[in-house]
Amino acid sequence: MECVLLCVGKTDQAELKQLIELYQNRLKHYTKFSLVVIDDIKNSKNLSEKQQKEAEGRALEKQFKAGDRIILLDENGKSFSSVAFSDWINKQQISGVKRLVFIIGGPYGFSADIYARAQQKISLSSMTFSHQMVRLFFVEQLYRAHSILKNEPYHHR
Repeated sequence: MECVLLCVGKTDQAELKQLIELYQNRLKHYTKFSLVVIDDIKNSKNLSEKQQKEAEGRALEKQFKAGDRIILLDENGKSFSSVAFSDWINKQQISGVKRLVFIIGGPYGFSADIYARAQQKISLSSMTFSHQMVRLFFVEQLYRAHSILKNEPYHHR
């Protein structure tokens, strides 16, 4: 199974980039993983919030393939413990899903079309984090989930 993390906008903090790359490299031992960055919408200051979400949604949809399972990282989504998330990942693998596509939206969230396409929403926390930090937290949790499934000592129970 392939895991894809789609993100709107680049990470401009070098320290965060390094940490994200650290966990991306660790993930290579467990699963095919890619982080795809969708460019920020040009002239977004001239767009309404709805127009910006719709433009981001169209850009995100270009990355979808038939059969993708779309999961939004959304503050109103389901919360998991790390162990429960690893169980969920395992169920996805067993179910035969070819690509799990996780999405971190832009500053205003997701368009109605993206919400309609998604099969699930997951919340990393009820707290608010910068989109750049969410990338790091998610990639680390994905790595942690795979290490839990392999009974490796990274996660202490």
